Amino acid sequence: MDVKEYIESGILELYVAGKLSETENQEVASMIASYPEVKREVEEIELAIVKLTAAVSKNANSFDSIKSQLDIDDTPVQSIAPKSNNWISYTGWAASILLASGLFYTYQNNQSLQDQLEVVSQDNEFLNSEIETVQDDLANTENVLQQLRDKDIISIPLGGQGDFDTSYAKVYWNKKDNTIYLDAQGLPEAPDGKVWQVWSLTLNPLTPTSLGTIDNFNQDTDKVFAIANENESQAFGITLEPAGGSESPTMEQLHTLGIVSSTP
Repeated sequence: MDVKEYIESGILELYVAGKLSETENQEVASMIASYPEVKREVEEIELAIVKLTAAVSKNANSFDSIKSQLDIDDTPVQSIAPKSNNWISYTGWAASILLASGLFYTYQNNQSLQDQLEVVSQDNEFLNSEIETVQDDLANTENVLQQLRDKDIISIPLGGQGDFDTSYAKVYWNKKDNTIYLDAQGLPEAPDGKVWQVWSLTLNPLTPTSLGTIDNFNQDTDKVFAIANENESQAFGITLEPAGGSESPTMEQLHTLGIVSSTP
């Protein structure tokens, strides 16, 4: 048997690619054992595949990149064998291209799977973040409910005033820790450039003290706000003021007002 012709037939590439029958595999194994040059050629093919796999993993933009790694020329390979045996050379290259195409297909599938896993991972991170947010909200809500259920807390309803008779709110005052919890669900969203401002009032003489503005009112979902109050308040009011708040309440924009009862 012409060993060179056998090597150039393409059967060794198919052997490495695992595309031969059991009988053909045994035949190739026998040739490898009998001819050192056949064994060397198989080892070189295996080494080329390892390099090709690394190259495909690094840059799999197109089949051209694979062909360049194989060093395939588009012109006929006349110099490899006599004219009558050109089909043998082409068969060898065809086997190499078949093997490379299989590697490329496998790489693409693996890349697609990795992309899908990355999307799933990102979705899980988002869900975990959402769950943490919900848990924090629940913890805050539970804390507020515990405060509102304290037996010593004072509840002050704030009714709508004048043209704003549909507005309403409620203040829960815990004198132990000088905190009020304002339930402002009955107030509309603040217009652009305006904020809600909360006031502590003494009635005789009428003296307002600002408890601050609610800058995040429109973004808050439950509309319950904890506000420090160290004043001896006799009433509470809420006005709509320019952004940044006012030094004194704009009485024309007094939306709600409520007087503290003498008994809890």
